[in-house]
Amino acid sequence: MRWVVLVGLLAATQMVAVQIPADTTLSIRLTDKVASEAQSQGPLHAVLIEPVIVNGAIAVSAGAQLTGAARQAKAATARDPAQLQIVFSEIRDRDQHANISAVLSGLENARESVDDKGLISGIAPDQTFSARIDQGIAKLGANDKLAGLAGLITGAKQILNIQDANPNIDYDAGAEFTLKITQPFEWRGGDHGPTSKLQSFPNEDRLADLVNRQPFRTVAQSPPRPSDLTNIMFVATETELTAAFEKAGWSSPAQLDTMSKLETARALIEARGYKEGPMSILLLDGKAPGYAFQKGNNTFAQRHHLRIFRRPETFDGKPVWVCSSTHDIGIDFSERDRTFIHKIDPEIDRERAKVVNDLLFTGMVRSIALVERPAVPHEATNATGDALKTDGSMAVLLLQ
Repeated sequence: MRWVVLVGLLAATQMVAVQIPADTTLSIRLTDKVASEAQSQGPLHAVLIEPVIVNGAIAVSAGAQLTGAARQAKAATARDPAQLQIVFSEIRDRDQHANISAVLSGLENARESVDDKGLISGIAPDQTFSARIDQGIAKLGANDKLAGLAGLITGAKQILNIQDANPNIDYDAGAEFTLKITQPFEWRGGDHGPTSKLQSFPNEDRLADLVNRQPFRTVAQSPPRPSDLTNIMFVATETELTAAFEKAGWSSPAQLDTMSKLETARALIEARGYKEGPMSILLLDGKAPGYAFQKGNNTFAQRHHLRIFRRPETFDGKPVWVCSSTHDIGIDFSERDRTFIHKIDPEIDRERAKVVNDLLFTGMVRSIALVERPAVPHEATNATGDALKTDGSMAVLLLQ
């Protein structure tokens, strides 16, 4: 059995001069709110949530602070989408700082798009579901024979409390982005972030055996089809587990019932997020998850989400949990199931890394390891037919 400690654990902590090259990606989290319609906005701040690795070592620690500003802010009009450019120009950590040239290159779970110059474009105001409903009502109302139907639809919209979509670009503190460095900068590298405090995993041989005895395939509840692969194990008390996800900014889903389905429909029609959106039920060894968590932004179509199952074993005196995590990246209509479904990113190892990095950033992880599982297939499909691709390994996090 080959053991691999996740990137960063063996990095040297000594501060050495290093050049951060162009095209390096920074994963950041806003600590201020920003809006395209705001008349005046002060400096914007963000925090680096994943360490920057250069030549196999941590060069910039997670927790470094970035400062920038909003530019080209333009509110949406009846015809034109909103626009916003966010530019970060400085990075600071402890007693050092550097001016940086960077461009916003990615938006996490956002309904907007960003171009290669970092300009964010909002949704088309007249193309949202709510706008199309209003357009349909107006056409019906212009026809004397169909005016009554227009009134009925208007009434239903009011009863269901469907609001007009807000087409402006509004990001609260906690929204996550990626930046691409466009010019290299000098930095005194070294790790003093959360990874610098990690300890070796106890009893690694026993852990490898424990990991490989776990079931690795969930099953959808209805209809019963093989679904997601488990890819993370937590060794933690319930209090540690829930506290870590709360600190990392993840939310618990609402129960899947008529009310949550209605709220889901409203979120889609109004083109907004639903941080407590329900999840379908998946089973592991015939049992439902003990916990589920998700993290979104301003659209229900995209979200990070996972399900956590309690296992009968303990390790290092703590309960053992296994988790299946995937990233919802869109919504589609399933001809087979005759319903709308989330589509996922097939590269599920990326979601495994997202969860690991989010929890590492909380400082509540004591030890971490990546364990190979030879029996796990590298390619599969979930219950709705989406492809799953993985290296088969399981990340294991010992919480504190």
